[in-house]
Amino acid sequence: MNLSPSQFLGIPKNFSAHGGQVDHMIDVVHWFMIALFVGWTIFFFYCIFRFWHKNNPKASYEGVKSHLSSHLEVGVIIVEAVLLLGFAFPLWAERVDSWKAVQNLNPNRVRVVGWQFGWTYHYPGADNKFGRIDPNLISGTNELGIDYTDPNALDDFTSPILKLPVDQPVVLNITTKDVIHNYCIVPMRIQQDAIPGREIPMWFTPVKTLETYVVCAQLCGEGHGNMVGSMEVIPKDQYDSFFKTQSESALKAHSPKVATPEAPKG
Repeated sequence: MNLSPSQFLGIPKNFSAHGGQVDHMIDVVHWFMIALFVGWTIFFFYCIFRFWHKNNPKASYEGVKSHLSSHLEVGVIIVEAVLLLGFAFPLWAERVDSWKAVQNLNPNRVRVVGWQFGWTYHYPGADNKFGRIDPNLISGTNELGIDYTDPNALDDFTSPILKLPVDQPVVLNITTKDVIHNYCIVPMRIQQDAIPGREIPMWFTPVKTLETYVVCAQLCGEGHGNMVGSMEVIPKDQYDSFFKTQSESALKAHSPKVATPEAPKG
C-alpha cells in the first residue's frame, strides 16, 4: 500500500519519466511537515495544561531553563538540510546534467510562446529547423512574427494546442511576447519561467497518453487566472500524421508562388 500524502491531497497522477522522483521528494516533505505539525501541536497543548493559570497563579519571570526547544530547532534545521542536499540538489543536478543526453536522443522540439493571456505553439516542420523570428512581422495573420522569406520557415506551423507523441523525449523552448509568464504542466511535474527576449529549454518524456491543461504559474495580469492552454499526448502514429499534414499544408501555403507563363498570342 502506497501512503502518499500528496496523492491524498489531490495532486494529479504523474505522466512523465522523471516525475516519480519529484513525487518522492514531495511526499518526503509532506511527511516531514506532518511530523512537525503533530509534534508542535502536542507541545502546544502540553504548554496549555502545564502552565494553566490555576496551577500557576503567580507569574514566573525566569523563563524556560530547559534547552529542549533549542535542540528541536537544530533537529529541524538538520532535516531541512538533508531534504535540500539529499533530494532537491541531486534531482536538480540530474535534470541539468541530462541536457546533453537529451539532445543526442533527437527529441521533438516545440517553441512555446506566452502572451496575455494564452499560449501559442510553434513547430519546426519536416526539416526540424525553426525559421527566423522577427517581432516587426507580428500581425493578425502572423502572431509570432515568423519570417517566411527564410527557407527554414516555409514548413513551420503553429497550433493553439500542444500535441506530443507518447514515449518520445521532447524539448520545449519557453518564451513570451510581453510580460513574464510561467509555463506549468502539473501532470508532467515540470514548469519554466517564460521571460521576454529569452528562450529557455525544458525537457521531459511523456509515458502515457493524456489530455490535460497547462497553466500560467506566474501572476501576469488581470487575466492570469484564465491563462489556460491545452495539451494532448497521443500515440506516435497519430502524432506523425498530425505533424506531416500540418507541415505539408504550411509548406504549400508559404512557398513562393511561381508565375505561370502566359500562352503565346496569335
